[in-house]
Amino acid sequence: MSVHSLLGYALTVPDIEPGRRFYEDFGLSGTARGNALALRCGDDTRDTVTLEAGKGRRLRHVTFGASAASLQALKKNIESRGGKLLDPPSSEPGAAIAVRDPDNNLIVVRETARANILDRRKAVIATEAAKYTRAGGNRGCPPRNMTVKPWRLGHVLFFTPDVDRQIAFYSDVLGMKLSDRSGPVIAFLRVAGGSDHHVLAFAKSDRPGFHHASFEVGGIDHVGFGAASLLGKGYRNGWGFGRHVIGSNYFHYIRDPWGSLAEYFFDIDYIADDASWQAKDWPLEDSLYLWGPNVPEDFVQNFDAER
Repeated sequence: MSVHSLLGYALTVPDIEPGRRFYEDFGLSGTARGNALALRCGDDTRDTVTLEAGKGRRLRHVTFGASAASLQALKKNIESRGGKLLDPPSSEPGAAIAVRDPDNNLIVVRETARANILDRRKAVIATEAAKYTRAGGNRGCPPRNMTVKPWRLGHVLFFTPDVDRQIAFYSDVLGMKLSDRSGPVIAFLRVAGGSDHHVLAFAKSDRPGFHHASFEVGGIDHVGFGAASLLGKGYRNGWGFGRHVIGSNYFHYIRDPWGSLAEYFFDIDYIADDASWQAKDWPLEDSLYLWGPNVPEDFVQNFDAER
């Protein structure tokens, strides 16, 4: 009884057009859906990010996937715990349920088949590496006109006033597992059945909010080149290039038009379902990075307005 994947998220934003430019410059493909904008990664046929006009920037909902059997079990689990099941947004097709977490974030769980992330990852890396192979005397450096298109959404991080309360909800209600944490400041959760180190994370703040979404690319060059391209177009640097300790992935964050962050990442830890993984409480200095530039003062600032 658990969710098996992170499918996407929806934000309300003051103006959709700057969001369209940002996410398309970031490498996603946008399509108008009535008064909203839907964005997809790579050749994915599923909407990953949805932007809707609103008074301020905030999370509208986050969507997870589950099998048909798990969806029904999750429904019973929510009801048995006194939770209130809600109608899912009309933008979420097929069988789905919705519930609010302790921070009042709307959580949608949709019936869907589980994707084989490891096979897709291997295929993407092999395809990208083949473009710049040194075989036959070719140069290994990619060209200046290379394109960077993230192939999937990897994880999201939310602000919360109570990290432990959120860990309990997502573990007990949705079947997620704690991978690592750093005291009461930050925590990283994965899905059951084999998962990236984290698909969801929480950072301590005085109020709920949206910190960042992280998108996987096909190589280290894509992290660096993608960020350099965005900075060249006038977007503000968030933080990077560097490597995390928790999760081990390479990263570069760029500020979106509303102050939150979008991250390119590559080479994250994968935790098999039968792995003897022990969640560790890391010292604060290890909670963010192994190497890279100094952490900006505003990196963990919550730019969301009071709800």
